[in-house]
Amino acid sequence: MNVATNLRINADRLWDSLMEMAKIGATEKGGVCRLALTDLDRQARDLFCQWAKDAGCTVKIDKMGNIFARRPGKDDSLSPVMTGSHIDSQPTGGKFDGIYGIMAGLEVVRTLNDFNYETQRPIEVAVWTNEEGSRFAPAMVASGVFAGVFPLDYGLSRADLDGKTMGQELKRIGYDGPEEVGGRPVFAFFETHIEQGPILENEKKTIGVVQGAQGQRWFEVTMVGQEAHAGPTPMKVRKDALVGAAHVVTAINRIGHDNQPFACATVGLIQSSPNSRNTIPGKVFFTIDLRHPEDAVLSKMAAGAKAACEEAAAKNSLELDFKEIWYSPPVKFDTSCVGAVKAGAEELGMPSMPIISGAGHDACYMSRVAPTGMIFIPCEGGISHNEIESATREDCGAGCDVLLRAVVERANAL
Repeated sequence: MNVATNLRINADRLWDSLMEMAKIGATEKGGVCRLALTDLDRQARDLFCQWAKDAGCTVKIDKMGNIFARRPGKDDSLSPVMTGSHIDSQPTGGKFDGIYGIMAGLEVVRTLNDFNYETQRPIEVAVWTNEEGSRFAPAMVASGVFAGVFPLDYGLSRADLDGKTMGQELKRIGYDGPEEVGGRPVFAFFETHIEQGPILENEKKTIGVVQGAQGQRWFEVTMVGQEAHAGPTPMKVRKDALVGAAHVVTAINRIGHDNQPFACATVGLIQSSPNSRNTIPGKVFFTIDLRHPEDAVLSKMAAGAKAACEEAAAKNSLELDFKEIWYSPPVKFDTSCVGAVKAGAEELGMPSMPIISGAGHDACYMSRVAPTGMIFIPCEGGISHNEIESATREDCGAGCDVLLRAVVERANAL
């Protein structure tokens, strides 16, 4: 790999930065609530931008609010090697999901500064807007716009449950940047992340060399029946939308179990109306999340989900609106980037293994426009999207040291 053997990141500085970021949106159970484009998101963005400028980076922001902190290379006309992740969190999220990848990228820049090490290509640390998809659906929408998957107007028009759009909220928090979204070459992209699953911990491996990611299909379903009094209305004439939805929830769970290994199927959000204890629910809105690394199996699961919704609607005399709002096909990462990650782990003597990402990441969209790789580190119990999400100082440092080597190797490639 020919990276100077004395190059090592400062694990304590990385950890301190993570813990400082974790104060923004901190929750009682030790996690964070930092939803996309809220005031807390703005505070974390402001802090990152200040740290990046302190590290000598120039900072640019595009029209989707994506942030790019650039460390120049010997030939700044060359396309950059980019690394990064996201700042936004789940409502009850952890303090490593997303932000670890950004702090690892910043630590790479700080380390190169410490050693006065100049790469041939520039290096950029990217902060992608609304990766989680928790406040604005779909997930990863801003990296999707960068990669040309979604048009800019589509991204800016995504609305939260209160009707506020991403465009409005970007302007409100001051991150509606002037730069065009995408349309420029990126030599390579790396994302460092906690695994969000138990495999590395169970296998006692420090580094996951990510080969690719599962495909995903997201659906939004509305079932409409008839509101009626819970007392006088006989069971046989009811049009209970929540009963229909309950049938679907059970069916989706069965679809996940029937397509093992690898399949995951989830109903994660349900809104019942009028949500009154003595009124039969007349309308229910819910979401379906299906995942599998093989596209043919994922399509079969989607067909099963649609059939389950149609059957439940017919059985309970309900109107049905079933629509797919997002499809992310299975991803295979670039061999040169995967190889750089593997070589970095081997050079450092860290136990590693190939792994497939069960979650979606901005790297999945970036893989459409640039050679891409990912690095996973273990998280305790494989738990993520939870306030108790935890990773060790040592593993965070190890993943960042591998990232340093992979980034430098690619940034010196011509």
